[in-house]
Amino acid sequence: MRASVIQIAVNEDESVEARRRRVSALVREQAGADLVVLPELWTTGAFAYEEFGREAEPLEGPTFEAMAKAASDAGVWLHAGSIPERDPDGPLYNTSLVFSPSGDLAAPYRKIHRFGFDKGEAVLMGAGAELVTVRLPETTLGLSTCYDLRFPELYRGLVDAGAQTLVVSAGWPERRRSHWTLLAQARAVENQSFLLACATAGTHAGVPQAGHSIVVDPWGEVLAQAGAGEEVLTVEFDPGKVAATREQFPALKDRMLGLEPPRRP
Repeated sequence: MRASVIQIAVNEDESVEARRRRVSALVREQAGADLVVLPELWTTGAFAYEEFGREAEPLEGPTFEAMAKAASDAGVWLHAGSIPERDPDGPLYNTSLVFSPSGDLAAPYRKIHRFGFDKGEAVLMGAGAELVTVRLPETTLGLSTCYDLRFPELYRGLVDAGAQTLVVSAGWPERRRSHWTLLAQARAVENQSFLLACATAGTHAGVPQAGHSIVVDPWGEVLAQAGAGEEVLTVEFDPGKVAATREQFPALKDRMLGLEPPRRP
């Protein structure tokens, strides 16, 4: 399976529409890949809080349309990162979109864990409530976004739902880049899954971004990692390694906590 992880910068002097065109072109250039992944909130920047409300879109808004067409044109499964979604019946959400090679929406995922504590995303956006997996011909994706990476129980839930490849779309700050790499490897190892994590580059809203998008195998080995700048990280991996790893080292079968207690006969 071939994946392309597109690490882009969110330039403040570039309009959202211009950025959509640029990203659409980058996706189309990945024709031949099986899966393409974009970062979190690339239309606004993950820390540009004042832009969330101004640039929020309905689920099937202009970014949806542009990414659906780009996926169809390239013939790829596209994790199109996330957008600030405006739900007409509720708050804003940080919502990821996954498209099939025909351009159909395979699944949306509303970010469950919102960053900011008592400010920013944590107060401006609502929390998602559902774990989301997407079945591809080669593997099953488990979806997550940025701050979710710090919550291992989310990934256990995704694995229980059948996930074999974990995808993280992020706008991670440079000052905590060591956590980014550490947690990405930890989530892959403890869940015996591949993990593809796509981050933003550059600086937006005054916050330097970590970059260093990363692909990790079920043993925690780093298959590829980007640098700090804009980059397309392309990697080939064998999804069958997940089942082989779980069979060779069946740690997931030895779980004792977080499971429903056995029923008495």
